[in-house]
Amino acid sequence: MSEERVAVKTYVPAYQRETWRGHADDLGMSLSEFLRTMTQAGRRGFVEAGSTTAAEADNTDANPGGQGLEELVLEVVADGPASWEDLVDAATGDVEDRLDDTLSQLQEEGQLRYSGRDGGYVRSDR
Repeated sequence: MSEERVAVKTYVPAYQRETWRGHADDLGMSLSEFLRTMTQAGRRGFVEAGSTTAAEADNTDANPGGQGLEELVLEVVADGPASWEDLVDAATGDVEDRLDDTLSQLQEEGQLRYSGRDGGYVRSDR
């Protein structure tokens, strides 16, 4: 199983995105994390006999942050040796995704902007 993350795009009405964003905020999740979780949870209802077992459907990223580090390490090394860097990437990949989502959201909301002059992100209200 590859740990590489890829972007998936979909188009929904703006009100739908805002509804999802509200639910994600209520749960303390990024929008991407919320959508991954809801998609995986929804897949459990579509498990067809012979295609995927319920156990395989449950062995997903449906519980971001809830997977134990021990389980993650064992999953990464299941197909052979993994370097320290591979393990660090697997353990921190979701944090990078969540940070990117949060930065994008704060910029969309006008709370944050990137300033080359200041050398990084700054609050928009200052």
